Amino acid sequence: MLKSEIRILGFDDGPFSGRRGKVPVIGVIYRGGNFLDGILRTDVKVDGLDATEKLIHIINNSRHKKELKIIMTDGLTLGGFNLIDVKNLHKSTGLPVIVVNRKHPNLKEVRTALKNNFKDFNKRWKIIKNAGEIKEMQLKNGTKVFYQNIGISDEDAEDAIAISCTHGQIPEALRVAHLIVTAIVKGESFGRA
Repeated sequence: MLKSEIRILGFDDGPFSGRRGKVPVIGVIYRGGNFLDGILRTDVKVDGLDATEKLIHIINNSRHKKELKIIMTDGLTLGGFNLIDVKNLHKSTGLPVIVVNRKHPNLKEVRTALKNNFKDFNKRWKIIKNAGEIKEMQLKNGTKVFYQNIGISDEDAEDAIAISCTHGQIPEALRVAHLIVTAIVKGESFGRA
């Protein structure tokens, strides 16, 4: 059983238009699902491949690093199809990674989109396949969430998700990261958080 105030770092990206430029990414550190402890920020290229290295850099250089126990991401991509290599993220930070999705990702559609739009399709598809099996869990409120986990057991991953889903249908670190990053981009938070 995980501690109720386990420090979780959750990342989400901001809204963007077009397929060029950069998008802000916010990382929110939460103690379980009850207390905001810190905020990190970086930017990634839309449809680039720099998300993993950017996350590794801000995590490993954060004054919060030694207290962090788990990294969570809202999906496997930031800034369009800028994929997060969760195996590399885990290896380079020494922290377990949990990828959380509200809906089951349609890998057939993702594969088709990557194949039709990226010359480096094979590299990107390998990152997706390396993220592991997509699993399903039901929260106390009856909502289903889907997750992938690296460096942490299924049982502990589900405990971490359950502990941190206190005010919504996703972990607080991800919910609050979404609110902050949309406000940065649009001047006001919006969307499902």
